[in-house]
Amino acid sequence: MHNPQLNKEGELQHLLTIEGLPKAVITRILDTASSFVSIGDREVKKVPLLRGKSVFNLFFENSTRTRTTFEIASKRLSADVINLNISASSASKGESLLDTIDNLSAMHADMFVVRHAQSGAPYLIARHLSETGQSHVHVVNAGDGRHAHPTQGLLDMYTIRHYKKDFTQLRVAIVGDILHSRVARSDIHALTTLGVPEVRAIAPRTLLPGGLEQMGVRVFTDMNEGLKDVDVVIMLRLQNERMSGALLPSAQEFFKSYGLTPERLARARPDAIVMHPGPMNRGVEIDSAVADGAQAVILPQVTFGIAVRMAVMSILAGN
Repeated sequence: MHNPQLNKEGELQHLLTIEGLPKAVITRILDTASSFVSIGDREVKKVPLLRGKSVFNLFFENSTRTRTTFEIASKRLSADVINLNISASSASKGESLLDTIDNLSAMHADMFVVRHAQSGAPYLIARHLSETGQSHVHVVNAGDGRHAHPTQGLLDMYTIRHYKKDFTQLRVAIVGDILHSRVARSDIHALTTLGVPEVRAIAPRTLLPGGLEQMGVRVFTDMNEGLKDVDVVIMLRLQNERMSGALLPSAQEFFKSYGLTPERLARARPDAIVMHPGPMNRGVEIDSAVADGAQAVILPQVTFGIAVRMAVMSILAGN
């Protein structure tokens, strides 16, 4: 089956999901990102790779953090950035998703960065562009439904590689609401593709999707057991809107069993790193002592996220 993300030459045409992406493509993105991070890991360079190109941020779902990092990344590449908060405009007038795309394409868009509550929306847009002879326009999935969040998965891989160097010796635990997490899905596909021998999922039964074992994941419902000897802990955000449902008793109860405290972290390897896609709920999934502690790499993740998004966009634009 043809991978809609790759062109006939096997080069990245769109970034829709990490699932099915060849290891070489993922590695190229990570290598390109590292060329944008300057010495000291705190700054991201400005380069003219997308000068004259127009990047449209199409956010049909709110996300200040992801939209801001895409906007900064586009500007560091010297692109023209147009932010559209669509929930407030055409979509509410009843215009279809693809009509919106056609109208924006007519304004000479070169790239669409799309976040949408429906799984598969970025695929739909990519297919439509190809069918209407607009394959020069690229689509980046900035999160679709429960399905995928590929740039978050890639920036997580960049962070792990930065601190741990080699993927093939690691135990990585992903903790929290795995059932609803597109980040967890993207991370699992990326980790297995890059050769991580042991990926663990730690969550209450009600927040574990089926089929994890088939993806090569070891499942734990006991946090202490699951964290034993891991090298990397990826905490997921617990969405407050899920706390009121039957899946979880309360935020306090969740923290009591699955919150990352210094005591629990001590079960991991002494040099384990702690990651979080943000925004964090302190005292729900993570203790402040851990979030602000020496093992947390949550702020560097944000910096690396800009470099990774620059890498994706510059590769798509043919650099």
